[in-house]
Amino acid sequence: MNFRSSIALSAVALFLTVAPSLASPCAKEMAETETAFDAKLNAAAAAGPTAPQSTLATLHHQPTPGTVARAEAQLGDISPENAQTVTEALERAHAADDAGDVKTCRQALAEANEALRK
Repeated sequence: MNFRSSIALSAVALFLTVAPSLASPCAKEMAETETAFDAKLNAAAAAGPTAPQSTLATLHHQPTPGTVARAEAQLGDISPENAQTVTEALERAHAADDAGDVKTCRQALAEANEALRK
C-alpha cells in the first residue's frame, strides 16, 4: 500500500468513527428539556401519593416519560394538560429532529418548556 492510499484509508476510517458521534443541532436542547421534565416528574412522584403497580410495570419494561407523566397526572401530582403538552411536544421535537427540521424542533421544545414552567 502506498502512502496516498494509506492516508485516504485513514481519513475514511476517521470519518466513519467520528460521524456517528455527531449530535443533531437540536440534541442538546432536547436533552435539557427531557431532563427538566424528568426532574419535574420525579419531584412530583416523591412528594405525592402512591398508586398500585400496573400490570405493565410487572413486565420489566422501562417506563417512558409519557407513561410516568400519565401516572402522575392520574394521581393529581401534575396537571394532565401540562403532562400531555410536554409529552406531545417532545414527540414532535424528536420527529422534527429526525427529519432535520431544526426550526420545528426548537418550536416544539419551546412549547414543552413553557408547559414545564406552569
